[in-house]
This record gives sequence, structure tokens and C-alpha cells, in this order.
Amino acid sequence: MRDFEDSTLWRISAFEQMRQQTGSSGFMRLSGPTLLPTTLLADLRRLDADPSSSDAMEVIAACLRHREAALVCVEVDGLVWPVTLFPQEDLYHSPRNLLDAPMSSLAKLRVVATEPPGVRPPGHWMYERIAQAEHYRSLPHMLWRLALHGPRNKLLADIAGPAMYRLVASGRGERPQAPGALGSAIERLQLNSVSLNDISRWPGMSPERASRLLNGLYLSGCLMTTRTQALPRDAAGAGRGLFAWRKSR
Repeated sequence: MRDFEDSTLWRISAFEQMRQQTGSSGFMRLSGPTLLPTTLLADLRRLDADPSSSDAMEVIAACLRHREAALVCVEVDGLVWPVTLFPQEDLYHSPRNLLDAPMSSLAKLRVVATEPPGVRPPGHWMYERIAQAEHYRSLPHMLWRLALHGPRNKLLADIAGPAMYRLVASGRGERPQAPGALGSAIERLQLNSVSLNDISRWPGMSPERASRLLNGLYLSGCLMTTRTQALPRDAAGAGRGLFAWRKSR
């Protein structure tokens, strides 16, 4: 089997053949649990029932929502890249940097498998499966690039629907940077809570650009979502949703 340190990535045909023969991608190399946590599995199975189940952004959002490390195998230009997410450390591991992938390739990115992690994060007490330091990279930077240039051009399910949006400070004390109209939109989002339609009408924006911007801010922990319809009492404050955990670390 391949190891995470190999520089050569699987071709999609070889990857699918390996999965048919062994039931595994060949990248899940840790001893211990062979299944993802039950709650995350339930979320991923819900996505499987949807025609867009290979949507990389929704799968990644599910892993972040549950604060669970996971190996997400994505197809980039006919090759399978093993990307291990470490939400609590704000890191991801991959032999290749997704930030180096062409934007045209990111636009066609799709998930081909999601498994328990094959490596551990830096500093883990079980150090024997910590990989090369240079293969650990910034998760927020990757999420921002995927949001702006990846395959999803609509709002993520967690923030879709009747809602107002506003920029807030992230738990890390930083926010994503963007040029041109996107940068201006980020500045305006500091001032008032606005709808997707409002943002879409701003200079240089469109429904797709507004959706991508909001997805990126949400995944970066910088977005407050306020529902514009009545919510049950126990749902109050759910606007932070996915990233409430950033404040509790």
C-alpha cells in the first residue's frame, strides 16, 4: 500500500481498483478505530442521499461541524489527493498543497472517499504516525481558497435559507483577505446585517460571488447568521452554528 509520504498520488482508476479489492483507500494506516465517529457518519450518510454527495465543501463542513479529524480523498485532475483535516488544530495534512492546484482544477474538485485519519497532528502523544512537518498546512487558508474557487457556487446548507449575515471577529483574531469587490463587500459586512440578495446587488457582486464569499467567511469563523423567521427557543443563538467551538478552545 501507498504511504502518506509518497510523492506520487493515486490515479483515480488505480484508487477505485484498490477500494474494490480491499474496501479501503490504502491511505488509512493508523491502528485503532476503522470507522468515523457515529455522529459524523450520520451526517455523511445524509449527504450520500443527495445528488451532490461528492460536494467537497459540504463534506468538509460536516467534519468541521463535528470537530472531527478525517481523511477526505479528493479527485484533482484525475489524481486522488489524500487530505486529512484537523479542525481543532486549524491544520490539514496533504503531500501536495491544495493552494497550488489551478483554479480550474479546484472548480471540478470532488470527494471520492471519507475515512478515519491516516496520520496524527503535530504534537500528538502517539508520535509514531506524525508525518513530515512540511506536509501540515493552514486549514483556514485552504478553506478560503476552496470557498472562492471550488465547485460549490451556492450557499452551504448550514447558512442557506431566509437569513441576514454580518461579519464578526474570528476566534483567531484574523479574517480572510480578498481583493476588489470581495474586499469591499467584506468591509460593508462589518457595518450592518444584510441578506444574500442585498450582497448580490453590491458593485462587482452577483448571487454566485455573494454565496462564495459567505461560505468562505462562515468556514473561517467570521460570519454571524441571523434567521429572519421565527425559531424555536432552543435554537436561539444558533447563528454561529458550526464554529461555536472556536470560541471554547
